[in-house]
Amino acid sequence: MCGIAGIVGPGWNPEQLQAMVASQRHRGPDAQGIVIDTTGRGGLGHRRLSILDLSEAGRQPMSTPDGQAWIVLNGEIYNYRELRTELAHEHAFRTQTDTEVLLAAYRQWGSACLDRLLGMFAFAIWDTQSHSLFAARDRFGVKPFYYHQRPDGTLLFASEIKALHQAGVPAAPDETTWATYLAHGLYDHSERTFWEGIRSLPPGHLLTWQDGILRIQRWYDVAEATGPDLDCRPPEVVAEEYLALLQESVSLRFRSDVPVGINLSGGLDSSTLLGLVHAVQGPESEVRVFTFVTGDDRYDETPWVARMLERTRHPSVLCRLSPSEVPDLAHSVQSHQYEPFGGLPTLAYARIFEQARAQGAIVLLDGQGLDEQWAGYDYYGAALCGQTAAAVVQGTRESPVRTRCLVPEFRARAEPFIPPTPFADPLRDLQYRDARYTKMPRALRFSDRISMRCSTELREPFLDHRLFELALRQPAERKINGMTRKALLRRLNASLLPEGVVQAPKRPVQTPQREWLRGPLRGWATDCIEHALAARGGTWLDPEKVRAAWRRYCDGEGDNSFYIWQWLSIGLMHQNGMRHHGA
Repeated sequence: MCGIAGIVGPGWNPEQLQAMVASQRHRGPDAQGIVIDTTGRGGLGHRRLSILDLSEAGRQPMSTPDGQAWIVLNGEIYNYRELRTELAHEHAFRTQTDTEVLLAAYRQWGSACLDRLLGMFAFAIWDTQSHSLFAARDRFGVKPFYYHQRPDGTLLFASEIKALHQAGVPAAPDETTWATYLAHGLYDHSERTFWEGIRSLPPGHLLTWQDGILRIQRWYDVAEATGPDLDCRPPEVVAEEYLALLQESVSLRFRSDVPVGINLSGGLDSSTLLGLVHAVQGPESEVRVFTFVTGDDRYDETPWVARMLERTRHPSVLCRLSPSEVPDLAHSVQSHQYEPFGGLPTLAYARIFEQARAQGAIVLLDGQGLDEQWAGYDYYGAALCGQTAAAVVQGTRESPVRTRCLVPEFRARAEPFIPPTPFADPLRDLQYRDARYTKMPRALRFSDRISMRCSTELREPFLDHRLFELALRQPAERKINGMTRKALLRRLNASLLPEGVVQAPKRPVQTPQREWLRGPLRGWATDCIEHALAARGGTWLDPEKVRAAWRRYCDGEGDNSFYIWQWLSIGLMHQNGMRHHGA
């Protein structure tokens, strides 16, 4: 896990690339590398977090033996050992890294190498002879890739938006993105970012650049790979295949030369992960387990966690978040997110990575992805009944946004999003929407930034494309059976989990955000909202309506705080990034 950067084209200087790399030090504190083409047409930069082959041989940018191609990689190619064996007859390897294997795979198979990769990645390869760039992002967009092209054709790219601003890309808010977020609650669903002129390479896409010509094309789509047909095999056959893939996926993600830990809540997904760790490593596993707590009994996951850890040897680390810590932590997390993030759950999650790094667990496994695969969210039931399920916030009965608090001219800039419907049934279309455009993209962005903030690597075993494709082929009754969600997964888990945990109800990642914002954080939240109004009142937000809505919220109105956090995000960003850039 690292930070990458690069500039290709005529209009740049080495100081710009150096600034891009330096701004991403937190993504890779172990080493820094920069290489510039002898012609000056291309330069690559890298910050290294050492995970595989901790020696100097693993440093990046890394070149082919003949020096024709250079690569920078952020992420992990989990099946690098198998690929290395396949390539060994034509390539002499000098390191034990996945980076070198990836470079050899590209030289051997070109862009077709992408189909062979199991992993999370964003990488770029510069060809010093053709003066061309090839870059790609993994199937689900676990690892980020941002870019900006100047009028003269020069292309700048990096793992984080802030790096592009450090290189001189103008820092101005993208008002269409902001209006869409505030009016519809949508973000990370398209190539647009919250910053004007900066785009995100979509998941499952590749990028090529030569002589100022930029081309982007899709190389993977989970709906296309899944196909239209449902899986009519007996459920026990499917369960056996799926369990084997789960075990392989978890096993691959333990490939590391540094200690590995686990993020564990009391929910079914992370409980499944722990059960799989035991299936892979055996009952004597002593992998550390990290769980966040807020001290509020209404949102306490520790009883479920304790049940999971009974009769195991896992050290359990509780990572506490208190109201007094929120203001400073929110500013720190915002400075790394650089775009709106998911409120107190993200802050509580950040505590986990702080503790993990402090205790030497450099790699953490997480349970993201099973809800999208097995229709675990509460609104999926509506899709089975033919109802529209456009929720962006789970567990609320009201609209999560407050469009009446927006200035009408600004609200008109919002772009409604109509996701593709590649399947013949609404349930799978909704699962596809969440995996490709809504739930997963934003959750993965939050997780990448908060893990990298602490120089830790987050691995997602359930985001193996083979698992997604198999689950999406299953008939609806194997996902939602009466009142039971994730039906086949729960059946499969009977052999993995303690009694009582398999039937644990679906619970969103919960923190007392609503209660704290109305209570101990009320003064801080008021200040943040006033910062937002000072910056965008009258242009984006209607000050009178926002203040009135905030007073009603503090008096107990409403069952969600999503719109409140939207306003806090504006205030936080103006106190951090936007303020510094004069935006």
